[in-house]
Amino acid sequence: MNIPQELKYTKDHEWVKIDGDVATVGVTDFAQGELGDIVYVEVETVGDTLDREEVFGTVEAVKTVSDLFSPLSGEIIEFNDSLEDAPEKVNSDPYGDGWMVKIRISDTNEVSDLLSAEEYKDLIGG
Repeated sequence: MNIPQELKYTKDHEWVKIDGDVATVGVTDFAQGELGDIVYVEVETVGDTLDREEVFGTVEAVKTVSDLFSPLSGEIIEFNDSLEDAPEKVNSDPYGDGWMVKIRISDTNEVSDLLSAEEYKDLIGG
């Protein structure tokens, strides 16, 4: 299972890449494996400012629909439009082309609450 060391993680199985005050967010390799074949990603919150753990969208797999939770407070500034035509990128490249949103972080102190790769590995029993 792929758990890149340089990323941060949430208990909701999302990964977070911090670049200055912008966080790129997607679901982890573990999450996409549990969900199965992803057929649709919906994000209608671009331009909205959300609190941490508010729902920013949903991911739909063949058998289930799951909410996506904002790992940090801030404004959703970008959605990965390529997922509209190719949601399977979340399965094939969850840490690359399968990213979902970018958030302009409003409270950088929240970053310290995210899990390290080791903590996430422990969470999923890796």
